[in-house]
Amino acid sequence: MALSNQQNVDCPTFKLLIVGDGGSGKTTFLKRHLTGEFEQNHEPTVGVDVYPLDFITNRGKIRFECWDTAGQEKYSGLKDAYYIHGQCAIIMFDVTARNTYMNVDTWYRDLRRVCKNIPIVLCGNKVDVPSRQIKPKHVSFHRKKGLQYYEMSSKNNCNFEKPFLYLARRLAGDAKLSFVESPALAPPEPYIDDIDVDCLQLLSMKLNLKCFYHEKVFVLFALLITLFFLLCICRIEAELVEARTQPLPDEEDIVCIENLID
Repeated sequence: MALSNQQNVDCPTFKLLIVGDGGSGKTTFLKRHLTGEFEQNHEPTVGVDVYPLDFITNRGKIRFECWDTAGQEKYSGLKDAYYIHGQCAIIMFDVTARNTYMNVDTWYRDLRRVCKNIPIVLCGNKVDVPSRQIKPKHVSFHRKKGLQYYEMSSKNNCNFEKPFLYLARRLAGDAKLSFVESPALAPPEPYIDDIDVDCLQLLSMKLNLKCFYHEKVFVLFALLITLFFLLCICRIEAELVEARTQPLPDEEDIVCIENLID
């Protein structure tokens, strides 16, 4: 669980660098952990801001000193100074802005130049936004560099803690390390990713086709029943017409018939 800032540092502390283009959601992501609230609008980071985030694990408390660096080009000359002594990192891009993903390689190279072998997580943020440009099938950078990748959303809590949990496990050298408390966050908003949407659309099409098929069969059956009754009515009417044309038997004929029967 991410806890509010505590002055006494009595736990393992790690310097975490969170980098990426401006507007990719880095500050909102960190503040979501700090306050549990989602900020719709915020001012761009100037230089760097540091946010201490504490998590309670099954092995005790750990702290990430999160260095939230500015993503604007005018602050690029300061990056190396901020990266010194970094122990882990998150590279974040915005799945609704293609250029933020195209710049991931630059952020990665800058990190590796200063911090050689630190664990790095790649995060595709804002997956809750419908106008997505970077689909999961388009993301391949993490496979080329051997990075962990998460699709996430600060707004609806999708994969919200996973970047920190992955880094904590790597830094502690314990694959079974876990967070024992969950952050007190606002209720998540409904989210369906592109794969789920495609599946739902396919299922809907199949159901519609099935309903269409059954509807056609029912209509055809109803038509056949109606035709059968019409034929029966026509036959009865024909028999009635034929009966009307036949002369009634005379009384003598009736007596003869009765005598024959006797």
